[in-house]
Amino acid sequence: MATFQFRTVPHIHAGRGAAGRLADIAAPLMAGVERVVLVTDKGVRQFGLIDSALAGLEAAGRSVLVIDDVVADPPEDMILAATERARAFGGQLVVGFGGGSSMDTAKLVALLLGCDQPLSAMYGVNQVKGLRLPLVLVPTTAGTGSEVTPISVVTVGETSKMGVNDPALYGDMAVLDAELTLGLPRHVTAATGIDAMVHGIEAYTSAIEKNPVSDALALAGLKKLHGAIERACRDGSDIEAREDMLLGALLTGQAFANAPVGAVHALAYPLGGVFHVPHGLSNSLMLPPVLRYNAASAEPLYTQLAAHLDLTSPSTEALVTEMERIADGVGIETRLTQVGVSHNDLPRLAEDAMKVERLLKNNPRAMTLEAAQACYEAVL
Repeated sequence: MATFQFRTVPHIHAGRGAAGRLADIAAPLMAGVERVVLVTDKGVRQFGLIDSALAGLEAAGRSVLVIDDVVADPPEDMILAATERARAFGGQLVVGFGGGSSMDTAKLVALLLGCDQPLSAMYGVNQVKGLRLPLVLVPTTAGTGSEVTPISVVTVGETSKMGVNDPALYGDMAVLDAELTLGLPRHVTAATGIDAMVHGIEAYTSAIEKNPVSDALALAGLKKLHGAIERACRDGSDIEAREDMLLGALLTGQAFANAPVGAVHALAYPLGGVFHVPHGLSNSLMLPPVLRYNAASAEPLYTQLAAHLDLTSPSTEALVTEMERIADGVGIETRLTQVGVSHNDLPRLAEDAMKVERLLKNNPRAMTLEAAQACYEAVL
């Protein structure tokens, strides 16, 4: 057996209504804690998704600071400002409550409160030198898997994305409550769901750290997501489909946390940074051309994935066709022109994508500048 290592969060709690019981579920972490910082976004707060958790925490005698100004692709300045508010409050435990951006922000706030290292020194892999505050993560979308990954992505400057990838960012607890996802719009359900499927596909074909545990999680997560995404988009109140989506996203999140993603994500990042395309949609757009490019090296693995999903005549092309069918069926954009990209933008996008070396090294086939631009052109 090849040598490998596998890490994940130490405690996962899943159940309907779990958010309302957060104070009890996280009680072991909250011993001696009086001041809790809850990080979220305005939409999650306005829809009342934090209300039951907030009421439970306050009923348990905790003072809670709600930071609700998280935005997509969180900028560095926003994270630093949130940290200063949390520090002034005297926060002792951090709850990340929302989508990937809220959870990514909460991870970094917990880390910056717990150590003296500046955020600028943390970018990269295994660069964190200090400890963080206790951290609980509660997803309200089924996509990023941020509740079980050691990664936070930050927008630095106008458009550049930087990542902090370190085991210190694994939370102490992930809490899954599918009831929180019942109100998700169809478009968000679709994009985040395909994002989670991309995590499973890229983890299964990761060139460097693919291992038997990540493979098993990727396969299990993909099966859940494939069987549920169209059901959840058709009927947003289908709680069983929502539970499968949430669990599938967690499983593929655990997979790619240990077998990192590759060129799909690398080519998606500039779409988010430059055109502010949501992360899940960016991945969905770039998946077909990158899979077709990778087929020269990864055909056997893509064929295994297609067979696992019970596709007829399993192959790379069968897998790509199925992912394209799902994107069409759930009604999300499938061309770059639909999100404001023109032919003149492609050279810059390709150049920016080639800078994401920490992800490109995981791709099963070496990516070139010319190939990256061709991938963008294929879905223009």
